[in-house]
Amino acid sequence: MVLESIHSPADVKRLPAGQLPQLCQELREFLVRSLSQTGGHLASNLGAVELTVAIHRVFDTERDRLVFDVGHQCYVHKILTGRRERFPTLRQLDGLSGFPKPRESVHDAFIAGHASNSVSVALGMARARTRRGENYCVLAFLGDGALTGGLAYEGLNNAGASGEPLIVILNDNGMSINPNVGAIPSHLARLRSKPAYYHFKKWYRSLFGPRPMRNPLYRFNHRVKTSLKKTLWPGSTLFEDMGFTYLGPIDGHDLPRLCDMLSWARELNCPVLLHVNTVKGKGCPFAERNPDMYHGVGPFDPETGRLTAAGGESFSSVFGRTLADCAREDQRVCAITAAMADGTGLSGFAKTFPEHFFDVGIAEGHGVSMAAGLAAQGLLPVFAVYSTFLQRGYDMLIHDVALEGLHVVLGVDRAGLVGADGETHHGCFDALFLSELPGFTVLCPASFAELGHMLRSALFAHAGPVAVRYPRGGEGAFQGDTADRPLVRLREGTDATLLSYGVLVNQALEAADLLEREGVRAEVLKLNQIAPLDGELLGEFLGKTGILLVLEDCFGAGCVGQRIAAILAEEGRAPRRLILKNLGKTFAPEGGVSQLEARFGLDAAGVAGAVREALSHEQ
Repeated sequence: MVLESIHSPADVKRLPAGQLPQLCQELREFLVRSLSQTGGHLASNLGAVELTVAIHRVFDTERDRLVFDVGHQCYVHKILTGRRERFPTLRQLDGLSGFPKPRESVHDAFIAGHASNSVSVALGMARARTRRGENYCVLAFLGDGALTGGLAYEGLNNAGASGEPLIVILNDNGMSINPNVGAIPSHLARLRSKPAYYHFKKWYRSLFGPRPMRNPLYRFNHRVKTSLKKTLWPGSTLFEDMGFTYLGPIDGHDLPRLCDMLSWARELNCPVLLHVNTVKGKGCPFAERNPDMYHGVGPFDPETGRLTAAGGESFSSVFGRTLADCAREDQRVCAITAAMADGTGLSGFAKTFPEHFFDVGIAEGHGVSMAAGLAAQGLLPVFAVYSTFLQRGYDMLIHDVALEGLHVVLGVDRAGLVGADGETHHGCFDALFLSELPGFTVLCPASFAELGHMLRSALFAHAGPVAVRYPRGGEGAFQGDTADRPLVRLREGTDATLLSYGVLVNQALEAADLLEREGVRAEVLKLNQIAPLDGELLGEFLGKTGILLVLEDCFGAGCVGQRIAAILAEEGRAPRRLILKNLGKTFAPEGGVSQLEARFGLDAAGVAGAVREALSHEQ
């Protein structure tokens, strides 16, 4: 097999051109076979096989800087840079990350888990290269979806104007960037992809010296050419108006042409945008037919594509169904998503209420501001967004929502630890920053029933901004509904108090069971509302025992436990011993949620152990 001989990019460069199609076929077979066991991002990587091979034929990623956008297109890059044997550990605890990670390999230039930042990062690297007098190439590899994010245009605008040599590779696998229709655009695309065109262009520029734009004849010819091109082929002018030399669009599965175009892009020594058309899921029939379904997928049958574990009810699906019910009752209800209709459970809502549904693309800041506009004019907007992506709309939450106290509802999906996607995707900040925004109410359901109850309450019973935060996946053993109270006692106890919110109450309850077997009676309190906090209510509930343990799957600074401790201290009701169980200042890696909870001591065993230690100091 060809793939077994590839241990580094140097092996890719040495491979005879005639063996490259076989390498691409084996890469696709390997991806399907490996990801069928571990799950991961399948369709996007299948579509980027030839493009990634071409990059490694032309560039040296140990020296040249390849910046991925989002990063879910990086699997082939990882295989070709010596990490193929680690793929059985993909997205697992202490295993191979599903995204680029510089500390994992020198070939990974920059971590990438969120979209639209690659051009900005690449420009920074290019400017650093120039300032330090070094010599290497800088590439930004972004999918067309990233162009729905405003940050991408900020980067493109500045990069094109800078004149810094860098190459932006636009992997267009679905969104129509340039509506090229008719024979003339096709002819021009072929013409511009031929070596003779670039050799002539380079020779012609050289006739007018190092600064041809200063020559009146060159400027006149350039204006005529540009005017004709804008008339015949308007699609390419967006990037050229920004200052880029636009190449393409070309077939992203034509490996020889890709290698030629990348080589020419490097020789141009200026800002270049290479537009590549690819097929998402290429070479795998079920992934080609349903690229969205196989974008991020769990283990599956490699022959049929059938998922090994059938998807059941989840917090996301309950959220979407409840929101649809609310929309039937009140026509003011509308839903917003940032390119995550399936992930946030809104696909059904979108089909049933298309006029009430808005997908803003990968533009969370815009989504927040648009929700504010909807609310200002009397609608009831609900923005369903992953916790980790809501971070990108923080300024808008303050400026556009909180300052005016607008009734915007946030469905904060994937709150807390989320598992295999790792540090870029854990929702461990929203509980901190949302709770500190003036006027915000933050609700935390622990069951499907509570999610339905709290979403309805957020829409119809509250005023001002409300966030309902909930985890990925299904509910635990606790399936009750205590949503009508901000704080509730789930279990009586006299020796220690365990306080938590959301699905972590399941770990608190289990820890109380473990302690009871040892003769320790721990009470369990459940917060349904983490903002605003009621100091009087907290004092009433938390004065029973002298030991308070607050359990959270977020970072420590500004966590709920710290805020409760401050409130109790101000009122002179501080517990004898306070235990804050959270992530501290550590980014959680990839791994199963239960594995990560155990590693950080957030599971039942860790909680029980912390209480035992506290009690031992009391003796």
